[in-house]
Amino acid sequence: MRLFGRGDALSSLDLLVVGLGNPGREYARHRHNVGWMVADELARRHSAGWRGKFSGQLADARLDGRRLALLKPETYMNESGRSVAAAARFFKLEPDRILVVHDEGDFDVGRLQIRLGGGLAGHNGLRSIAAHLKTQDFLRLRVGVGRPERGDPRPLADFVLSPFDPHDDVDSLVARAADAAEALVAEGLEAAQQRFN
Repeated sequence: MRLFGRGDALSSLDLLVVGLGNPGREYARHRHNVGWMVADELARRHSAGWRGKFSGQLADARLDGRRLALLKPETYMNESGRSVAAAARFFKLEPDRILVVHDEGDFDVGRLQIRLGGGLAGHNGLRSIAAHLKTQDFLRLRVGVGRPERGDPRPLADFVLSPFDPHDDVDSLVARAADAAEALVAEGLEAAQQRFN
């Protein structure tokens, strides 16, 4: 099954890719900002420039004849839905044309999962987006960032607001996640799931 049919939507956009994160230099390389890192990598690959829009940063890209928009909400994680809903209204997008790239503390570092819909798993960014879109049926790319190791007293919320460890190979993790987003566009949901989940 391909993700996009021709002429089956009002929108001129095939997919909105939302990278979740927090604004500010102090958060830039934190686990919680892996969604932003993936959006930046996609923008770099497709020579897409960022501009301020929808309480965030927006970039336009083309992939295999498909028109994508990349969005990095700058509302802080727990208000991400405000930015995403504004973009969805502007582009007249159904929720299944929105891919949210986010950190997943329940997954080992580097594990990926693409899915349509699902729970919110206590993720404040997902909770905000679901509340503003009034549905949980949007696409997600869950990027494993790991949990505190045995003996590490930090709660998960503090752990994800810390940088990756040097041995985590963040660049290759981000590149694989960007590959997964591109595969979703080029090959459809099921093919991308088979390759990356």
